[in-house]
Amino acid sequence: METLKFLKTECGVEVLLNVLHFTSADSNYLKKVPFNTDFFEVVFFKKAKGELLLNDHQIEMTGNSVVFLSPYQKRQWHFDEGEQDFTILLFQEDFLNDFFADKLFAYRLLYFYQLDYPLKMEVGKETVQSFCTLLTEIKSELVHPKTDSGHIIRSLLYYILQKLNREYAAANQLKMERDNDHYAFQFKRLVEKNIKHKQRVSDYADMLGITRVSLNKAVKEQFNVTAKHLLKQRLLLEIKNYLFHSKLTLSEIAYELNFPKPNHLMRFFKTQTGMTAGEFLQANGNETTL
Repeated sequence: METLKFLKTECGVEVLLNVLHFTSADSNYLKKVPFNTDFFEVVFFKKAKGELLLNDHQIEMTGNSVVFLSPYQKRQWHFDEGEQDFTILLFQEDFLNDFFADKLFAYRLLYFYQLDYPLKMEVGKETVQSFCTLLTEIKSELVHPKTDSGHIIRSLLYYILQKLNREYAAANQLKMERDNDHYAFQFKRLVEKNIKHKQRVSDYADMLGITRVSLNKAVKEQFNVTAKHLLKQRLLLEIKNYLFHSKLTLSEIAYELNFPKPNHLMRFFKTQTGMTAGEFLQANGNETTL
């Protein structure tokens, strides 16, 4: 399976950011083949008909909607012929955090690294058009940069991402960030960086210098799930990523993810999914030797 790497824009503004209309997007979007990327994508659909297979989930594509994709998620697009019109905003995580001088910026956006709520959001026709107009302005600044292009791009991008965050929070009844509480976002960031080796809530509470009770309270208030639930879902996603993207055996995956024994991983996977790893891969069209 191919991993699409971010290519710097061919313009004078040195940013790991781009805006693509589907007519100029990589052909993999339309070839109905599985792939992943090393960057974030926000896809704004004016018209769409078909389905997106994202890891082991199926998302129906419709017009006037937005889809949020995080790096290294296995995706496969199946568009009906002649029915699509979409624009893609794409960028790398380090760029986003550096661009806004906030190492937690990507984690404050509720739709990225999301494990419990939909990665598709329905919006009105006027709303998707207004976002696409702003994206056109960003593209213009990238292609024809001026001395103040970086500032204009920053302001437009910030507005788009924060506006989407507000609408996503409202659609899923999630709380926006509280000014005095960043533990939930720090936890989310630490989980992304340490999930292979640290899989207990107490590990992360110790890293943050707070109690498990305080950490769980912060996560519950922000994301409406417990810290343990978020951690289990992220570990499950990591196992699925290994199953999809590597040729490792279950024993080797168990070793990589710090399980004491392979059967501990198997039991965890069966408890979370109701299937064995072999059944899961077969159900998702993968044939492999475990």
